[in-house]
Amino acid sequence: MRSHLLNRTTAELYRRSVTEGVERVADQLATTTRPFTGITPDALAPAVDAVDLDRPLGDSAAALDELEEVYLRDAVHFHHPRYLAHLNCPVVIPAVLGEAVLSAVNSSLDTWDQSAGATLIERRLIDWTAQRIGLGPAADGVFTSGGSQSNLQALLLAREEAKHRGDLTELRVFASEAGHFSVRKSASLLGLPPDAVVAVPVDREKRLQTLALAAELERCHADGLVPMAVVATAGTTDFGSIDPLPEIAELCDRHGAWLHVDAAYGCGLLVSRKNRDRIDGIERADSVTVDYHKSFFQPVSSSAILVRDATTLRHATYHADYLNPRRTVAERVPNQVDKSLQTTRRFDALKLWLTLRVMGADGIGALFDEVCDLARQGWQLLAADPRFDVVVEPRLSTLVYRYIPATVRDPAEIDRANLYARKALFASGDAVVAGTKVGGRHYLKFTLLNPETTLTDLSAVLDLIAGHAEQYLGDTLDRAS
Repeated sequence: MRSHLLNRTTAELYRRSVTEGVERVADQLATTTRPFTGITPDALAPAVDAVDLDRPLGDSAAALDELEEVYLRDAVHFHHPRYLAHLNCPVVIPAVLGEAVLSAVNSSLDTWDQSAGATLIERRLIDWTAQRIGLGPAADGVFTSGGSQSNLQALLLAREEAKHRGDLTELRVFASEAGHFSVRKSASLLGLPPDAVVAVPVDREKRLQTLALAAELERCHADGLVPMAVVATAGTTDFGSIDPLPEIAELCDRHGAWLHVDAAYGCGLLVSRKNRDRIDGIERADSVTVDYHKSFFQPVSSSAILVRDATTLRHATYHADYLNPRRTVAERVPNQVDKSLQTTRRFDALKLWLTLRVMGADGIGALFDEVCDLARQGWQLLAADPRFDVVVEPRLSTLVYRYIPATVRDPAEIDRANLYARKALFASGDAVVAGTKVGGRHYLKFTLLNPETTLTDLSAVLDLIAGHAEQYLGDTLDRAS
């Protein structure tokens, strides 16, 4: 089986195998007419279960034929202009090239003797991102697997910085009620009590209310508790809302709280020439989460945690004699494992590096500006359509709305019509939209991250949703009569 190892003697086999795989994917891209086939779990599971993993097929062509049946044919295609559901972006070609290179070379970004130049490239990109944010000359950071890990590490650092002010039971984290669920999950993983995360109300634009935050911080002190951190969001998952960062930073300074900005979604504004001012104040954060695999059009995974003060990353440092002995610190050997929650870690930074070297920051920012502009047009479309209720004017590229039938007033029945419309649309494969809840009611959501999506696409999908909802309501009326 040595013939399958990637080395100098198998270079030609590697070239042929990868080329064949690329051609299969390219064929899928060129011929896909819908974002999804509509396959159900019950329909696809037998094909997957029938694969005998103990009987290899022997060559990559046969394996790719099989893969066509169990995956490629029915994959959900984020590159399709009518995939409008989650924060999954179409990816740019330079980043896919980077993915191919990093997978083959297989550098591990924990120690210098496993990565060499890769370490320096990642560090340079961290510095570049920190400069874009404006964190100052003492900033640092590290690439992570995604926003949830970045948020976890940020709160770990905040916890360690606050431990001298009180025990774990006294630490409190303040976050918008529209913020990411990983904040609460991280607090639990870090051993904080169940009531450690205080949900702060949002305003009509779904932004954290600073007056409510100020009141909660005062109450925290009055109760003898410690304000460990405030998590502000620059781009909430549902609404794309951006919390008032300058005002929140002032409150954090006043109360001695660590300010973490979750910009997993909104980080694309860092390279925008039109809308960068929407995240003014982010430069005052103690830590920032960025997800390049959302608004930088990178393949999963590509994320980072940035900190204003590099010394705070010491809270993630553990030494192992076989890996990063303390003597390497004195020798100034740059080991990224000293900053990371992970040990073995992919060279995901290469994808962003090649993207910047081919497209440039302005090129990425222009793509993100396009989807933000489309969201604004989509909001106007929805606001003018009496069939739909749209929740909030977008600050980034999400639209939350729901179908409102002219003849039905029961909110529960309207909920069921919207749920049915989303499910029927997904089953048809014609488009994919997301769902969420607002005020306890079911809503639908467009997440726009594809510059190829047009207003015509949005209009067509809205017509499909209305048609499915009307079909459900008509069938319900027929059954009732």
